[in-house]
Amino acid sequence: MGHNVPVPPDFHFQPAPGAAPLSERPLLIVVGLTGVGKTSFTRALGWPLLPNRRTLVDRYLLPRLGADPARLDRAQRFALTARWRAAHPGGIAEALAAAYVEPVWPLVFDGLRGEAEVRYARERFSQARFVVLEAPAAVRLERLLGRGEGFDRVRVSREEVARFRELAGGVLTQEELDRLLGLGHPLETLIEKLKIVAEEQKHYHPEGPRRALAGSPRALFLDTTALDPEAAAARVRAWLEEA
Repeated sequence: MGHNVPVPPDFHFQPAPGAAPLSERPLLIVVGLTGVGKTSFTRALGWPLLPNRRTLVDRYLLPRLGADPARLDRAQRFALTARWRAAHPGGIAEALAAAYVEPVWPLVFDGLRGEAEVRYARERFSQARFVVLEAPAAVRLERLLGRGEGFDRVRVSREEVARFRELAGGVLTQEELDRLLGLGHPLETLIEKLKIVAEEQKHYHPEGPRRALAGSPRALFLDTTALDPEAAAARVRAWLEEA
């Protein structure tokens, strides 16, 4: 795969002159949970990006569910995407497969999550390659605490503040929780980000992509606690050059 880099067009959901089904094009799909480092990685890679997962959900999925993206927090979005998956087991990958795009390379999509989405994409996107970014829950939570993005909001009840250690139990070890508490973040902020990580893991098991891509030569797994974004991007460029 060479990489003469044009600016990719926006994808759309009806056939158009000069456009091809995205599922038939070479595509680099970035896989990973919130806080794993996808944005930093794609920035370091420096290749033009297709509209990302959030945009695809806003433009394709939520309108079909009668929901207004501007009125939803992260927990509500997770609930609605779960409703979508009940009827569409491939999740966001099914929405991605409905897109058309100008046939250029590279095309990078950020990103898929979970076993079902990745398995669907592996079967449907025969020319796609998958970069799976991984990091422990405690690392992802700490990155969420540091990035200050308005999208990362979720309602926190008084009851959840009172039982935050119980909420953390399914995500963090006691040692990890104590370390994060020692960083000085307001407790409600910590619980908010913890809820996002916990809710996401409920819907998308962190090991799911490994199961979906087991044995595939089209998949590369990268630990973002061991590789900084530039090193991860260099690994991917070298991997694609070998193809």
